[in-house]
Amino acid sequence: MRQHLFIDADDTLWENNVFFERAFDSFASRLAHSSMSCAEVRAALDGIEHVNNRVHGYGAANFARNLRQCFERLAERPVTDVDIAFIDEIGRTLAVHPIDLIDGVAGTVAALSEVHELTLFSKGDPAEQRAKIDRSGLGGYFHHTAIVREKDADTYRLEVAGRSIDSERCWMIGNSPKSDINPALEAGLGAVFVPNPNTWHLEKEEIRGGGRLLVVEKFADLLDHF
Repeated sequence: MRQHLFIDADDTLWENNVFFERAFDSFASRLAHSSMSCAEVRAALDGIEHVNNRVHGYGAANFARNLRQCFERLAERPVTDVDIAFIDEIGRTLAVHPIDLIDGVAGTVAALSEVHELTLFSKGDPAEQRAKIDRSGLGGYFHHTAIVREKDADTYRLEVAGRSIDSERCWMIGNSPKSDINPALEAGLGAVFVPNPNTWHLEKEEIRGGGRLLVVEKFADLLDHF
């Protein structure tokens, strides 16, 4: 039976967080705090992101904004124009990072598109996400693209209702328990968890289970179920 498959983008189809982790390492080296460990600097940045992401959303430009705020808060010396330029360059570089497709993605997406209706369902800056889709070469396999500010249960319900999709034939596929799995299950969709060891730590939480939940080892395993 033809299914509606919503598929996450970052860290499900291609690697993304690894580039942000490298950017944070560069940021921490530039900050060079005399008493705070990298973990403590990271915790400070997490606090800023928890607040700002609700207002500004996600993506490279917003990450750079968070880094600037964190630098200004933690720096033990006057912040210079060179420091700000360094951080802004981090954002520009992240916005155009290479698209490194995860093993098995290209062939699996192509095969699924012949049988099911695929929706690329992602959160983040719309222009940035669409540019990634274009660079990935996968855009032609998706019948619909939805880029949203946040992926919570209400967002899934609105997407399904707005397109008159039968939730019993709809699945969300992704690597994030917080954004892909738990809210989709709460909204009455099925969910397929595709673990990625490089998942952003703020997207990790316990999978609450219940409903139609599948866990696969790798993206290509989707062909065993769909």
